[in-house]
Amino acid sequence: MIIYGICLVVGLLFTLGSVTFGHFFGHGGHVAGSDGHAEAGADNSDAPGISVFSPTIIASFITAFGGFGLIFTQFQKTSDAAISAPLSLLGGLAVAGVLLVFLRSVFRHTQSSSESHVASLIGAEANVITPIPENGVGEIAYVVGGTRYSAPARAENNAAVANGKTVKIVRTVGTQFYVRSTN
Repeated sequence: MIIYGICLVVGLLFTLGSVTFGHFFGHGGHVAGSDGHAEAGADNSDAPGISVFSPTIIASFITAFGGFGLIFTQFQKTSDAAISAPLSLLGGLAVAGVLLVFLRSVFRHTQSSSESHVASLIGAEANVITPIPENGVGEIAYVVGGTRYSAPARAENNAAVANGKTVKIVRTVGTQFYVRSTN
């Protein structure tokens, strides 16, 4: 029973310490391999997301193991360590697994690349907001999902395009858009 209590307290203290130090001391420590914060875990995946070996996942397992252990020792049928330990292990794995799936889902939605969004702009109309000089770069504005964006742009045929003209986006190279006049 004492081991369960220690696990519960250590897991909770780690979580509270992480929140406190993370809030006040900010954005420290990258981990080699994940090109991200320590939260990403040290799994050398180079993919955005969260690892099974993330401190958050490990702390949730330890906390849940201790909490389930304390609960199971309170019931006569599960109070024996031979019964409560495996049940606590399963409970801890279940909590850590659910948290892992949830956090990976959050990362997948929040860390998605904008490249696919830019590629979907091919053929979209935009307005020239800074004139595009012959063989030069100007600026266009376009709307996606109700939000207005601007980007550097060149004319596809290297001709000058006046301010206020409507153009079609024909391709992108990096952050620069190539456009063609619609009229």
